[in-house]
Amino acid sequence: MSTKKVINCPQCGASIEVFKNPVPTVDIIIQWQGKIVLIQRKNPPLGWAIPGGFVDYGESLEEAAVREAKEETGLDVELIRQLHTYSDPRRDPRQHTITTVYIARGRGKPRAGDDAKGLGIFSPQDLPQDMAFDHAQILRDYLEGKY
Repeated sequence: MSTKKVINCPQCGASIEVFKNPVPTVDIIIQWQGKIVLIQRKNPPLGWAIPGGFVDYGESLEEAAVREAKEETGLDVELIRQLHTYSDPRRDPRQHTITTVYIARGRGKPRAGDDAKGLGIFSPQDLPQDMAFDHAQILRDYLEGKY
């Protein structure tokens, strides 16, 4: 389902097709002292979430993951590996996003920051039920070793 829009070039007047594309994001499953770090979202959609966010223009996915982890949790992270990319157009009710999920080790003292209302450290067996986005599925995939 592509959405096409045509604009006129301001220089020459030629018709230019403009595409509406999915927005790239990253999420980071942070392992900290044998547990998983989650944030409680301050803004809709509400619920617990894997730390993450939008990739800035000119930034690599890895750079975005390290930056978002620091902004939302206060932790410095070492990226271990990429888990999987999730692209269901319905995964974010605000807009079509594609997220690349990383697994990382956290260092430092966790604290809620940026757009986080709170921060929680959870054992894999005791994750919260009210998860935002598709993060419950992502954590199930991670814990089951699906990817």
